[in-house]
Amino acid sequence: MPRVSIRKAGEVHAGEVPPNANLVVRAGIKQFPHPHLRYECGMGKCTKCACRVLEGAEHLPPPNWKEKKLLGANLERGYRLMCQLWIQHDVAVEQDTDDVWAATVKPPEAAA
Repeated sequence: MPRVSIRKAGEVHAGEVPPNANLVVRAGIKQFPHPHLRYECGMGKCTKCACRVLEGAEHLPPPNWKEKKLLGANLERGYRLMCQLWIQHDVAVEQDTDDVWAATVKPPEAAA
């Protein structure tokens, strides 16, 4: 099973997920990575689940049109939308605090 590590606010939370798991779906049903992953819409519209991929990016599919539209230059900085990914291999990600997300990743049209 893939091992997922989430870094946020100086803490590291790690666990295993079934192959082909979507982290936002799992968090929504109160399974790991709940309560450590920030998310909202689950449909690639808000960027609340944006994380910077630290390890395992080579095993992820290329960004889809939603990620390209919402993340723009942040893709080059290693950010991906967790709601748009199904995890097949080990991955380590870092999620910004709410204030950093609001200042750097949040698209202007996203709800507060």
